[in-house]
Amino acid sequence: MPFPRSEIEAAVASYIATREAIERREQTWEALAAHFTDDAVYIDPAWGRVEGLPAIRHFWDESMRGLDDWDFPIEGWAIMNGDTVLVKWTQILPAGPDGVRPSQSGLSTLRYAGDGKFDYDEDILNMIHVNEDLRATGWRPKPEFVFPPKQVDRNWSRP
Repeated sequence: MPFPRSEIEAAVASYIATREAIERREQTWEALAAHFTDDAVYIDPAWGRVEGLPAIRHFWDESMRGLDDWDFPIEGWAIMNGDTVLVKWTQILPAGPDGVRPSQSGLSTLRYAGDGKFDYDEDILNMIHVNEDLRATGWRPKPEFVFPPKQVDRNWSRP
């Protein structure tokens, strides 16, 4: 049975509020755990498929280390067919020698699972664009930065 639109809207509003708090540096990425089920699946373009909330928390900790000068503001969102939510965001890198902060377009596909939580998040980002911008700015990882694994699970299917 589909969820009431108002219930999904409330869950998205809460998720967006957490993302905005993260942008203001009032919370860490791990605060998003409150918005996901224990058996959630998270798909990242660099880190691949991550299953289960403990593994997702670990992923957020590792994948965001050393990126405290990067920004990920949300531009908007929409509820699609039934329980699918699209969240449009921008990834903004630190400035290069010219003072310009390059950015990339990003999109998250979330699936609402009830009780104010999502059980699926697939982040879509053009990694070629990201790598080109990193080279152009001369960005170098901070010592605490954790590189994605060399071998990742590319299965993006929903649970």
